[in-house]
Amino acid sequence: MIPRPTHVRALPNFRIWLEYDDGSRGEVDLSDLAARGVFEAWTRPGVFESVHLGARGAIEWGAELDLCPDAMYLRLTQKKPEDLFPSLKSVHA
Repeated sequence: MIPRPTHVRALPNFRIWLEYDDGSRGEVDLSDLAARGVFEAWTRPGVFESVHLGARGAIEWGAELDLCPDAMYLRLTQKKPEDLFPSLKSVHA
């Protein structure tokens, strides 16, 4: 089972602090997404800072913008999907 986020907060320069229920924690740099497509919203005052955890663990900014907590876990820990889901290794072998 992939860990679930327990805490998120905005940091300067489009970074977030994340904590997961397995003890993983740290900064995730999202500046590569800022001002691109739907993430243009983050450039408006106060939007990026409004980050919160949604009811199902999504990392959200309002009702229309969210990021997958699993993808953010992979970014935070620098793990690959195969590290969390060993059955994927046999698919790609």
